[in-house]
Amino acid sequence: MAKPNYSFEKRQRELAKKKKKEDKAREKAERRAGAPATDAAGEPAGEGAAGGAGDAAAEAAQAGGAGPAPTA
Repeated sequence: MAKPNYSFEKRQRELAKKKKKEDKAREKAERRAGAPATDAAGEPAGEGAAGGAGDAAAEAAQAGGAGPAPTA
């Protein structure tokens, strides 16, 4: 059985950590430049499933139906 190469594993962890740090610095620079950050789906960050509920309420208000229609 082969013995583990700990120095290789350590180097891989260091490279991953460095890449993550560079990505974070790049995203921070983009935010400072005023470019909107996007998530993995390509949508602006901060909008998603939670934003859908607000949209439904806004559409109902525009349609003039804030609630059920009054009955006579």
